[in-house]
Amino acid sequence: MSEKQLKAFIAKVQADKPLQDQLNAEGADAVAIAKVAGFSITTEDLEAHLQSLSDDELEGVAGGFCSGCAFATVY
Repeated sequence: MSEKQLKAFIAKVQADKPLQDQLNAEGADAVAIAKVAGFSITTEDLEAHLQSLSDDELEGVAGGFCSGCAFATVY
């Protein structure tokens, strides 16, 4: 896992509304979107990160992107 890549992708997502929209689209593939954006992450990276979110962050994730969370997307 490249935690550095994941953190960089999270930062980009938080600052990039069009990227957020892509990730929120039905059937979005976060790993593929990250790759196109120049980041190398895996599904396992995302799952590990989502497992580390607090209950409040997870509640905010339900249904899509949560700008208050470190990273949240439906993938």
